[in-house]
Amino acid sequence: MVTRGEKMLALRRSRMAAAPAFLRGGFRPFFFSGAAWAVIALALWLTTLAGAIVLPSAFDPLAWHRHEMLFGFVGAIIAGFLLTAIPNWTGRLPIAGPPLAGLLGLWLAARAAVFFSGTIGLPAAAVLDVGFYFVLAGVAAREVIAAGNRNIPVVGLVGLFGIANAIDHLAMAGLVDPGLGWRSATTLIIVMISLIGGRIVPSFTRNWLAKKGVKHRLPGQPGRFDIFVVAATAVAMIVWTVLPQAVVAGVLLIAAALLQAVRMSRWGGLRAARDPFVFVLHMGYAWVPIGLALLGGSLLVVAIPPSAAIHALTAGAMATMILAVMTRSTLGHTGRELKADAPTVLIYLLVTAGAVLRVTSPLGLVDYTAGMEVAAIFWGGAFVLFLGVYGPMLFAPRADGKL
Repeated sequence: MVTRGEKMLALRRSRMAAAPAFLRGGFRPFFFSGAAWAVIALALWLTTLAGAIVLPSAFDPLAWHRHEMLFGFVGAIIAGFLLTAIPNWTGRLPIAGPPLAGLLGLWLAARAAVFFSGTIGLPAAAVLDVGFYFVLAGVAAREVIAAGNRNIPVVGLVGLFGIANAIDHLAMAGLVDPGLGWRSATTLIIVMISLIGGRIVPSFTRNWLAKKGVKHRLPGQPGRFDIFVVAATAVAMIVWTVLPQAVVAGVLLIAAALLQAVRMSRWGGLRAARDPFVFVLHMGYAWVPIGLALLGGSLLVVAIPPSAAIHALTAGAMATMILAVMTRSTLGHTGRELKADAPTVLIYLLVTAGAVLRVTSPLGLVDYTAGMEVAAIFWGGAFVLFLGVYGPMLFAPRADGKL
């Protein structure tokens, strides 16, 4: 007798076989769409600042920019990462074919709804926008629970991200603190980076060092100290989320930054500098203590603008870690050699230079206007280059011929 589980397995296999390559894994549509939206949303924001267009959104321009970079761009990458990681965690076949197309369609509809929310209204936009994250969390929870996997807290963070999205919509309706939604989202993403980055950065570094014959002082597995650092970071960010002007938040953020710096120092990043795929993970994670320190400092020192701190965490930590994961995952999951060619290294250099300029311009370390303009060109250029180099891989079948 064929069991229900065997029927579901056969159905998923048939969906994967019948689906175009673009819909055979969550990383394919969401990495491509997320990167494309990063470029499009940045271009729309810049043209709005220049007075060339007026956004048809119920969100004011700055609020729309923040919302779409967090819940649009970063949210798409979270979806792609989660849907790709779950099969590795659970051993189950990935979501593919029509169900994956449905998730992508819901994300695209949400982007359009928020953009045209001035016409269709905030409630309609919120239903689609928030609904995407609840559907994504539900799909992920089903997979993780069915396999009895331990990563259900990661799924819970996605659900909380949906709640932060809902708060941002309530903020636009004037019902809550205008900054509570995007601050909540920023906090959740930094906690995700601390959790997941804290696993993959030392792990990939250890594997590369071992491959090169290094046997001493290899990065270890996350332990109690790592748990303490993540918890301290979460507490500091939560206090800042709720009390964004409080001195106690500044003190906690600086303490968390110091702890994160000590944590990173144990991973031996400089020893892996010869491998761009490994070193860029360290570069991306380094923005976490930098951003936490700047954010804490902005609450204690008037001369440090909050925008520099926020962009250290977003344009720096989030974007760099995203490109590091997207490039590595795309090669690995399309059956290609994990080798960083010149365009890939250029992607990493561009996003880093863009983040550095975006952070230093408000600090007065470079000319503000020129620095901001070049920062946008560099940062956006990194994602354009990703689309040009890796986009074709996301649409093509695996290079090794596997399904």
